[in-house]
Amino acid sequence: MNISIGSLQLKNPVLTASGTFGYGEEYDSLVNLHRLGAIIVKGISLLPRRGNPPPRIAETACGMLNAIGLENVGLESFLAKKLTFLQSINTPLIVNILGDTVEDYQQLADRLNGVEKVAALEVNISCPNVKQGGVAFGTDPNMAHAVTKGVRRHFSRPVIVKLSPNVTDITEIARAVEEAGADALSLINTVLGMAIDIKTCKPKLANIFGGLSGPAIKPIALRMVWQVAECVSIPIIGIGGITTPEDAVEFMLAGASAVQVGTTNFINPKAAEEIIQGIGTYLAENKMASLQELIGRARRA
Repeated sequence: MNISIGSLQLKNPVLTASGTFGYGEEYDSLVNLHRLGAIIVKGISLLPRRGNPPPRIAETACGMLNAIGLENVGLESFLAKKLTFLQSINTPLIVNILGDTVEDYQQLADRLNGVEKVAALEVNISCPNVKQGGVAFGTDPNMAHAVTKGVRRHFSRPVIVKLSPNVTDITEIARAVEEAGADALSLINTVLGMAIDIKTCKPKLANIFGGLSGPAIKPIALRMVWQVAECVSIPIIGIGGITTPEDAVEFMLAGASAVQVGTTNFINPKAAEEIIQGIGTYLAENKMASLQELIGRARRA
């Protein structure tokens, strides 16, 4: 069940998705944190963020819309108050980072490079670039390349770039960040959507638009993992609507080396543990000696 993501060694391929697992400690009484492949914490920015005004979550058919607005405690508070607990867990820590400029990402990478517990960075490039009129870094291959290259220059351990699905051609972005030095890719981030309350005749989110996650986006995510696996040589971590072991196996058959469990954590906090067990059972039942026999198998069929 062990797998490598760049130089990062994981005991199994099941990670928690950023934004759905807090800073880890929130789930300590519900999940055996030591059993997870890795914990990816809520996105961290240089300074604290309050996020968007409520309401900022709305349930939809087979999914959830969120417009949290990347609320987080900021780097200083994370290092001073959140890291102590995470250091006690025998599971790799991956820190998701976000910024408004390339320089923000570089500073975060530089500061976290000296933190021994941080095994890797996951770079959220779905953020708006304030220097480029608010265009998201992840929608432009040149901007995605610039962010990745900046982080790579300031961080010596694995750099994982999280791709946005809200683009015309995700393979173009994938190739750009691979060329810039990314060790792996996470895909996909949430899909832009909205919902309207027919009683109030107003959008359900104060921000109007939000990110759709959950089972509703799984076919989109699976398709994008397949597409990207055809054009890059670095590992892919699949995300999007994974709620069961069967979902995780599908992503790995499509070419993902690992998976992240996200929205389903709110419904079933033990989902990640169940998926770990289920992947192991699938390998045994199908007489596969390792994950390598599973990864991309559908592509070779």
